[in-house]
Amino acid sequence: MKSTLLSVAFLFLGLQINAQLQSPEEFLGYEIGEQFSRHADVVNYFKHVAQNSPLVNYHTYGKTNERRPLTYAVISSKENLQNLDEIRNNHLGNAGISEIEAEADKAIVWLSYNVHGNEASSTEASMKTLYELITEKKDWLENTVVIIDPSVNPDGRDRYANWYNQVKAEPYSPLQAAAEHHEPWPGGRPNHYLFDLNRDWAWATQVETQQRLKIYNQWMPHIHVDFHEQGINEPYYFAPAAEPYHEIITPFQKEFQTQIGKNHAEYFDEEGWLFFTKERFDLLYPSYGDTYPTYMGAIGMTYEQAGHGRAGLGINTDEGYELTLKDRVAHHHTTGISTVEVATKNVKALNNEFEKYFDNSDLEYKSYAVKGNPDKIVSLKDLLDKHEIQYNNAASGRVNGFNYTEGKKGRFNADENTVVINTNQPKGKMVNVLFEPSTYLSDSLTYDITAWSLPYAYGLEAVASTRQVSTEAKSQTSEIKNTANPSGAGYISKWNAMQDAQFLAELLKEDIKVRFTEIPFKSEGKDFDRGSLIITKSDNRKNDDFDQTVVNIANKHQRELVAATTSFAGSGPDFGSPEVKIINPPKVAVLKGEGISSLNYGEIWYFFEQDLNYPLTSINTNYFKNVDLSQFDVLIMPEGSYSDILDEDTLKNIKDWVRDGGKLIAIGRAVGTFAGKDDFNIKENKSETKDTTAVANLIPYAQRERESAKDMITGSIVKTRLDKTHPMAFGYDDTYFSLKLSNSSYKLLEDGYNVSYIHEPEIVSGFAGSSAIKNLENSLVFGEERMGSGSIIYMVDNPLFRAFWENGKLFFANSVFFVNNNKYRL
Repeated sequence: MKSTLLSVAFLFLGLQINAQLQSPEEFLGYEIGEQFSRHADVVNYFKHVAQNSPLVNYHTYGKTNERRPLTYAVISSKENLQNLDEIRNNHLGNAGISEIEAEADKAIVWLSYNVHGNEASSTEASMKTLYELITEKKDWLENTVVIIDPSVNPDGRDRYANWYNQVKAEPYSPLQAAAEHHEPWPGGRPNHYLFDLNRDWAWATQVETQQRLKIYNQWMPHIHVDFHEQGINEPYYFAPAAEPYHEIITPFQKEFQTQIGKNHAEYFDEEGWLFFTKERFDLLYPSYGDTYPTYMGAIGMTYEQAGHGRAGLGINTDEGYELTLKDRVAHHHTTGISTVEVATKNVKALNNEFEKYFDNSDLEYKSYAVKGNPDKIVSLKDLLDKHEIQYNNAASGRVNGFNYTEGKKGRFNADENTVVINTNQPKGKMVNVLFEPSTYLSDSLTYDITAWSLPYAYGLEAVASTRQVSTEAKSQTSEIKNTANPSGAGYISKWNAMQDAQFLAELLKEDIKVRFTEIPFKSEGKDFDRGSLIITKSDNRKNDDFDQTVVNIANKHQRELVAATTSFAGSGPDFGSPEVKIINPPKVAVLKGEGISSLNYGEIWYFFEQDLNYPLTSINTNYFKNVDLSQFDVLIMPEGSYSDILDEDTLKNIKDWVRDGGKLIAIGRAVGTFAGKDDFNIKENKSETKDTTAVANLIPYAQRERESAKDMITGSIVKTRLDKTHPMAFGYDDTYFSLKLSNSSYKLLEDGYNVSYIHEPEIVSGFAGSSAIKNLENSLVFGEERMGSGSIIYMVDNPLFRAFWENGKLFFANSVFFVNNNKYRL
């Protein structure tokens, strides 16, 4: 009798819980697709479901820059959730990531929604998918664990949703001309710092990515789907992906994509919905939400729904029908459910093939040995730690293999700073992708950059070895603890890494006057190269806490100070030499707004606030012509189109400001703004071509895109020469590997300083068309032109691209702090 009563009680409790569980429509008070939900409402709904369903656990894994929660739900059967740690550890053991040896018998599916904030239909779909899984598809959860991240980019989503909810008509207007279909700059796509989070998986520069990877590495799913949107006239894209596929991708990964795509097609055909596959979206660049999981063993896929930020609640397409938010939600909901369905039917195959993926015995390169500046090594280790990739110290001795610097077989001698990353570890294939000297391309037409090798990106020497390099345990580097020397002349610190620039930035913010040397010198028996910082007691004699302040800041940044007993140098310039210049704490401004690349502006904004931690003033283009530039020392012009921004009067104001001592930094397409204009020395480097119009017109329609590849450069790495005696290049050697993002080419400056340039083009990795390569001969990469008392700095290549090209950042810091910067602002 007692047992019967207990069973009745549990049944009653279960019915009560289900009675309390509400659908998205019941909870929100409107049908999904009738409005754009705010992020807070989505979070509240997921909390509600977790509180009222035994099939859902809901967690917060971090916060955005704007303090919105980053969350994920784990959905499975009640029994599975009670044994979740065991399931997860068995799964990781299957990949060799944990030491647990037990059968993995569950499928792990991760669904990521709304990585681009204005591709907002997918977050709405996530609520419908969650509800259907725990109500109508509960049987699937017996052998499957589903993880849902309802909004990877909450800041961008709310930027879009809040704007749209403010401007839409009531009822909404489907006319393309309506204001609600035209987002203002910068749009909702990026995150707070205007980064594209779908390009940040591998580089992990943004807080959203950094926090998400901690959870992703705890799960390493079998399947990962990234939900997106595309143009309003392109119905729906799903796997299989387009070529090129990276060669590391296995046949099973390709085949299973097709299997999932065919399952989607059945549902879409039944409803009469159009779709396409095998086009546009390739699997090469490693930092996408489909490729990164793929290189971590998953079936990684992008799903693209028509709509994007233009579509709103409904829009008339060019094909004669209205595309509604309800339509978009239905399509994303269908592919999400279909993906889980395929997973639940293929649990054994997924687990068997997942185990096989982590066998790395067939990889050509067994080890990557990397050495160089210790600070750059630390930065590389930080990245590897984010991905939980293992590394060790090299044993002393010679390492043979492909030498990255020489671009051919070679060797180097391992030293105490040499790090070895072996591929005989679970994530060995990802190591191969991130470190490979040159990526194999089965097709030159790709969706993104085609080169990213970390030794080039971090400015390190490296050898890729076909043999496993021996390693040994070494003691950890001891903490730097400087002490004050009040009786000395001051302190000296080296200059060759971003950590040194961060140290300088804080000194300047604390009103410590700092000098730098333009000529090498010797002091206290030690050699100091160009750019070395000299912090003298003489310059700071009014600061009673000078010594302790400098020491505290140096210890904070782990910068080693050399206490100079005298300003009399052993060789080279003394501290009072004209070649030892004081640094003006520059007041820096940057342009933003219509006409400016939001991505490049975001990279600059992020660089100053997060990398450098130095004040930056943003000026909007819509009032720039009325700004008094005399209050700034540096003006940065990001990538952009300036034809509507720089009229004749505004350009004259800029030239007058530069002549009076201002410093203008132009990046990428902004350089072209000045090409060929009066008083500017920069000129386009146009190739000499014959009149081929008649021949060109005979190229068949279907071949035009591929023929145009001859003129393209799609993110390739090119070797450049450096004038390391110029302040912009302080801290570098005489060679720099630049990430070239376009075929833009400018002549060497006839009256100026060609700091980084290409003589005979040498593409070390990535795709560049034959015509584009030829046009790079004798072209400028970084240069300075003097105008009156000031300077224009040309950065043809963007050294801050996606904040991952670490070796370019010091050029930017040098340009701000060192180049033509010895006029002190009182």
